[in-house]
Amino acid sequence: MKKIPMQSIDQACRPKIDYPCPWQYKIIGESAMAITKLVADQVHEQHYTLTRSNVSSSGRYISMSLELVVHSEERRLELYRVLPEDPTVRVVL
Repeated sequence: MKKIPMQSIDQACRPKIDYPCPWQYKIIGESAMAITKLVADQVHEQHYTLTRSNVSSSGRYISMSLELVVHSEERRLELYRVLPEDPTVRVVL
């Protein structure tokens, strides 16, 4: 059986993304106000759209869609890393 190096597997499974490109993050957290402030702090002056998308049946959690143009893979992944660091954020998809 032929062994395939992990690097080859990673590159084969990754989609080709041409930057800059529009990107959407789904942020699920406890407070729309906290998510709004977090996004403003992390995205800075860059143009973005943040909209409410759903509220849990109990009303405890809210999901919001963040849409913006990302200019590099590093920036795209950085937002996936920093957004969930806020204690009011539960999940970033």
